[in-house]
Amino acid sequence: MTPVTSSEIETTEARLRAHFPPSPARHYAQLDALVGHGIRVVVKHENHLPTGSFKVRNGTAALTALSPEAAARGVIAATTGNHGLGLAWAGARCGVSVTICVPEGNNPEKNAGIRALGATLVETGARYDETVAACQTIAEREGRTLIHSTNHPDVIRGAGTMALEFLTEVPELDALVIALGGGSQAVGACVMRDARRPSLEVFAAQSAGASAQHDGWHDGVPRHGAPVATFAEGVATGSTYALTFDALRAGLADFVLAGEDAIAQAIRDLWSITHNLAEGSGATGLAGLRVLAPRLAGKTVGIAICGGNLDAARAARVLAGETPTPR
Repeated sequence: MTPVTSSEIETTEARLRAHFPPSPARHYAQLDALVGHGIRVVVKHENHLPTGSFKVRNGTAALTALSPEAAARGVIAATTGNHGLGLAWAGARCGVSVTICVPEGNNPEKNAGIRALGATLVETGARYDETVAACQTIAEREGRTLIHSTNHPDVIRGAGTMALEFLTEVPELDALVIALGGGSQAVGACVMRDARRPSLEVFAAQSAGASAQHDGWHDGVPRHGAPVATFAEGVATGSTYALTFDALRAGLADFVLAGEDAIAQAIRDLWSITHNLAEGSGATGLAGLRVLAPRLAGKTVGIAICGGNLDAARAARVLAGETPTPR
């Protein structure tokens, strides 16, 4: 059973159109050659959305669904950056007070972006799990609505609008390979697959340094607080999530891991071919596609640069041929 329906995603998509246009989907012949196996690769440029990430879909979907009373009280969320940026952008646009909790030592450029959009930023917790706990405490004290980055139906509805757009723009898609952190985008893709193109296969990819979701998908055992060691912070997930776990297990065709070096190389490849700078999670779809390429021979495959917010220091290291260490 999926946590949202295709009609709910369609309604959300219509609501989002008042705030930003669809992201472009583009074909790059050099990516076809890079991946090989006769695969035609189409890239959904979620990095061209406001805040440079698909998460602005989630934040805008959640805030535009609030009751007037909840909007007046404001919202709060825990994040490593892109979810917070999306909520902060939506809050500024919709006139809703936003507080964002991030781990200590979080990406400084994402922190600066959140502050610039007018949100209150709270740096707390050495680990993301500690940040989540602190966020919950503040939410209860201030009466704010907690907008979880994954366990929230409107967040998943917002993420699902990416697949809806993709299938509208490129109806001949045979497969999608999606970078997976919490799973909102992948679940949304599975829902729209069932409604619009049942033959579409949806695959997920995660860093080998943060494999909790992958491992739980394969053995059916939920994870919580598993080790995380990846520079790709958008997929740096140490837990599975109640609202997406069963839907992912039922809907994904497969779930693969990509190494840190492979993700760094995918950033370089996307830069040299598309001239778009992807963050680690934004390149994980391409890294996963290269793992899956023999299986997808001859097909039209969609990937997304789901985020482009790689900080300058790491970008310099990656483009110089290095693989960053986890923050």
